[in-house]
Amino acid sequence: MKIVVASGKGGTGKTTVAVNLALSMGSCTLIDCDVEEPNCALFLNTDLKHLEDVTVYVPEYDLEKCTFCQECSRFCRFNAVAVIPPETLLFFPELCHSCGGCSIVCEYGAVTERAKGIGVIETGTTNGVRIYQGKCNVGVANVMPIIKRLKSLETGENVVFDSPPGTACPMNETVKNADVALLVTEPTPFGLHDLKLAVETVRKLGVPLGVIINRDGIGDDGVERYCKAEGIRIIMRIAEDRRIAELYSVGIPFVLELEDMKERFKALVEDIPSLMEAGT
Repeated sequence: MKIVVASGKGGTGKTTVAVNLALSMGSCTLIDCDVEEPNCALFLNTDLKHLEDVTVYVPEYDLEKCTFCQECSRFCRFNAVAVIPPETLLFFPELCHSCGGCSIVCEYGAVTERAKGIGVIETGTTNGVRIYQGKCNVGVANVMPIIKRLKSLETGENVVFDSPPGTACPMNETVKNADVALLVTEPTPFGLHDLKLAVETVRKLGVPLGVIINRDGIGDDGVERYCKAEGIRIIMRIAEDRRIAELYSVGIPFVLELEDMKERFKALVEDIPSLMEAGT
């Protein structure tokens, strides 16, 4: 099973669910796709080792050969290059998506490409869980190549993906082609607002989904009413529990210490196939 744990906003408990779910599955792979701020490894007490660098190719322009014909700027859909005749060319590397198109359309050999490091992938193993973590370099705007590379490393029968928060491109790339998405929310107006965005996104990707309410007992019943109206299953409620907060504060997954939560997460694992069968 390929299971993505996602949320419409940060801070809902997405990583908490992903880590405890992975530990409850026995032997599995956990892939932390939140490459701007990966933190699954903090709760797994493992020393990560460098696996590989992630690089992309960016263009370099030889102004001695350039005729300033504007073909490269017309081709670029991300406005990463601007040509201002008669002899000005501006390149904005943070906008470049490394498609290589500008080097193809240039007829004068003025565009070459060089490798640029944008992040790293690290790995480790603990408690039967193999973890892969991506980490982007400071200032990198386009993290998609790191997430795509992480997804290519998935191994084993069961894989849990910790998605970046929100509903932008990184979340879309993580959810794409998953067997099921578990959307973590909190029972507050903010939680409901962003849950609606996440549900709309996941449904457009055609991935079956279920909702997990974290910090159950605070806020209001807006999430419950929304899920009922939309025919979405609430597959787990995690109470606002001091025991969980205390374990979280020292980096201990609660399924390792709380027998009741251990049994509930095992039941969740067994329930996931029914979500996949039900569809979106």
